[in-house]
Amino acid sequence: MEIIYSTKFAREYKKLPQKVKLIAEKREVIFRQNPLDPQLKSHKLHGKLKEFWSFSIDGNYRIIFEFSKDKGQIYFHSVGNHDVYQ
Repeated sequence: MEIIYSTKFAREYKKLPQKVKLIAEKREVIFRQNPLDPQLKSHKLHGKLKEFWSFSIDGNYRIIFEFSKDKGQIYFHSVGNHDVYQ
């Protein structure tokens, strides 16, 4: 599986606390094995973000992603706390 990181995601990721980055890296390993692993609490979003999915890094932070129409590619669009939904 190929993960494509948007420039917005990269910018937001750089601003995360180091502790959160370390957890995010571990979560990405799980995600690469199974994007819908129950540990990640992956779920489809609603409303204006209905085309996207989200998974939890920890209780406060999450990653918003999209399954590509081309099999094998996933786009990471945003990372942050619940503010990423706005």
